[in-house]
Amino acid sequence: MTKHMNARMNQRGITRQLVDLALAHGDWNHNECRLDPKRLRMLISDLDALRASALRALDKGGVAVVETGGKLVTTYSRLRKQRRH
Repeated sequence: MTKHMNARMNQRGITRQLVDLALAHGDWNHNECRLDPKRLRMLISDLDALRASALRALDKGGVAVVETGGKLVTTYSRLRKQRRH
C-alpha cells in the first residue's frame, strides 16, 4: 500500500477491512475495483442466508457428513438422543 493510499484512507474513513472487502467482492474494470451498492446488497443477502443455515446447523448441535470414495454417503445431526433401555 502506498503512502498516498494510506493518507486517502485516513482522510475518507476507509479501513483496510473495507479495502479487503472491495478487493474480494468487487468488480474489476481495467485497474479499478468497485464494490457498488447493488453488489453489497447481494453480498449481505448471501451472508444472511449463510447465517440462517449456520443457525439451523447449530440448533442440530452441528452436522456431520460422511464421504467414501469421493461420494457423499450420509449425513446426520450431531445431537444424539439418549436411548432408553
